[in-house]
Amino acid sequence: MDVLFASYAGQPIWLWLSFLTFIGFLLWLDLGLLNRKDAVVSPTKSALMWASFASLAVLFGLYVGFVYEPDPRYYSSPDNLNQQAMIQYFTGYLLETALAFDNIFVISLIFTYFAVPREYQHRVLFWGIIGAIFFRAVFISLGATVVNSWTWVLYIFAAFLIWTGWKMLSGHGQEMKLEDNKLLAFVRRRMRVTDQIDNHNFFVKRPDPATGKLVLYATPLFLALIMVEAADIVFAVDSVPAIFAVTRDPFIVYTSNIFAILGLRSMYFMLAAAVERFKYLKYGLSLVLVLIGVKIIWNFGLSKELGWVPYLEPHWALMMTIGLIGGAMLYSLYRTRRP
Repeated sequence: MDVLFASYAGQPIWLWLSFLTFIGFLLWLDLGLLNRKDAVVSPTKSALMWASFASLAVLFGLYVGFVYEPDPRYYSSPDNLNQQAMIQYFTGYLLETALAFDNIFVISLIFTYFAVPREYQHRVLFWGIIGAIFFRAVFISLGATVVNSWTWVLYIFAAFLIWTGWKMLSGHGQEMKLEDNKLLAFVRRRMRVTDQIDNHNFFVKRPDPATGKLVLYATPLFLALIMVEAADIVFAVDSVPAIFAVTRDPFIVYTSNIFAILGLRSMYFMLAAAVERFKYLKYGLSLVLVLIGVKIIWNFGLSKELGWVPYLEPHWALMMTIGLIGGAMLYSLYRTRRP
């Protein structure tokens, strides 16, 4: 029992296990009860699912603000720790949701390339969440160890975020060509793969052409899952440095990430059909990344190290993120409105 009260990344292990158990329950409720049968998820149902996850994210934010016990070493001031933690949580959640929104474009492309029927897409996204929970835990654990041991690494994150924002703004490297994807080619070389989707199965047994014995084949549905996971890892490379610029508290980083991912998957069916209407969102996202990179240099370099400028509190980052993302979405809807 003493192990449960041991500390990991500033919080007791029982708190980490409680959160993961809660997320596991939500996933069981999703696929094991509410979406047990293969069916097309309507935009209305998708909106209700997203609203449910968003409500839970807000309630968790209130828990952070009133019950959570922040570790002072992760915060700039020992005063009003819960208020700081709550603002950082909501900023991180909003930021991760906004950055993950761009992932919808890629997921839609993957499903189109593999001709995944709409009734099986939810299953692929569900199992994609399992992988995302694991890989985000790995990235965030490594990031927290590095950032809290060597604060100067944040300057590298800042440069990377500014460069990534410029790359998105200029449109370089935004196309994804699955036919030339090296990971996909590697999987096809190493595994037996069928050309047809068989029900919702990721693997099926087929006779071996040489021996006639039944052997295991991967289906295109499994390849789609692999590419969805790969896309999430690529996006994590941008999003994890971005949120460490908002907060250094590993528990806040991880929980805001997971709630954002849950919301993304449920939001996919609501927005996939209208994804082209948000064509200017990438400009808002690119400006957010540049803003966060500049904020790192401002707070840790110009303010803390040199004392030339006042420290920018987290609520300013929250307000500017809302303004940029909201403005980009409204402008997109305005420019793509029907005559």
